[in-house]
Amino acid sequence: MDLRYSESDQKFRAELRAWLRDAVPAHGDPPRGADWSERRDYDTAWQRKLYDAGYAGINWPKEFGGRDASLTEQLVYYEEVARARAPYVGVNFVGLLHGGPTLMAEGSPEQKERHIAPIIRGEQVWCQGFSEPGAGSDLAALSTRAELDGDAYVVSGHKIWTSFAQVADYCELLVRTDPNAPKHRGITWLAMSMDLPGIEIRPLPTLLGSGEFSEVFLENVRIPLECRVGAENDGWRITNVTLSFERGTAFASDMYQLQQSLRDLTALARRVTRDDASAWEDRALRREVGHLAAELDAIWAMVKYTVSEAGKTGVPGMTGSCIKLYYSELKQRLGEISMRLIGRAALARDDLDDLPSGEIVHSALQSLSLTIAAGSSQIQRNIISERILGLPREPR
Repeated sequence: MDLRYSESDQKFRAELRAWLRDAVPAHGDPPRGADWSERRDYDTAWQRKLYDAGYAGINWPKEFGGRDASLTEQLVYYEEVARARAPYVGVNFVGLLHGGPTLMAEGSPEQKERHIAPIIRGEQVWCQGFSEPGAGSDLAALSTRAELDGDAYVVSGHKIWTSFAQVADYCELLVRTDPNAPKHRGITWLAMSMDLPGIEIRPLPTLLGSGEFSEVFLENVRIPLECRVGAENDGWRITNVTLSFERGTAFASDMYQLQQSLRDLTALARRVTRDDASAWEDRALRREVGHLAAELDAIWAMVKYTVSEAGKTGVPGMTGSCIKLYYSELKQRLGEISMRLIGRAALARDDLDDLPSGEIVHSALQSLSLTIAAGSSQIQRNIISERILGLPREPR
């Protein structure tokens, strides 16, 4: 794996940096508050600008409208987008980061034609209907039922933690189609239109006071048979394809943004004073920052390895679980240090004086969910120990 940047990579970097320099300020700041329709407009408009400029789907094949960039170009892209503080995938992270790639890998020709181009152009937003009140970390315990009735599945059940369901067009939905089979073998993956009769969406307020998560109640929803991705009862295998994208390359830009966050923390520590000295004079703080910097270098190397693996096979490997575990816990530690740095200002959700306390508090509180979302840290440790290290399976 040679990850040195070539002359063509640096040319790509210069072109992208120049485009971002103009495009990011012109697009403006994201809307504040919980107007998710407005946020959808903002995020999808940015996605369309990326598409028109040739930067959408940086790692997607050209046949699906992507750039099909080389491994090193992908890394350059993630670095420059984070450096420019450009909008990221936003409300359509499900469609762009794992729903769309799953359809590319497992969808029928008709499904690919129906969904992939609208996703990459910012015209189609997806949400994820995986977790349930009784099936979170143990996802295979899901109980949402689907019974085939003629040319449609009749679905009833309850999904939870469905991000941006209130503005989504489609949902990647897991249902149980064979209640008598072992729990991993009776699951089917459906692409459900969110405007079908029988769907009720109830937003869930969060610790941050926002409502991007929702509960979704399904009562006798008729989903056409043509919306099934893969074979009936083969949904668990397809789900693992989806989760490999979610836990692997989906976090690549976030890793680089963590490095930027640490640089921001360091700059802030030089401005914040404690007992007539800057906080940066605290040796303990500098030691913590030094450890974080080293760990961020290590996790960025892991990202490079995973992106390389995905470039060879088309699907990220199980190292995505290592990255997800490492990233989520590292971000929590960075949030804790940032909160300690600003002291009493961490009691406010808004910026105080010239401190970015609102942003720091939001990031720190939001990080609490990361060790649960996309598979809890406990689940990731099981995957790493059993599937990567080959250790004995945990007693069931």
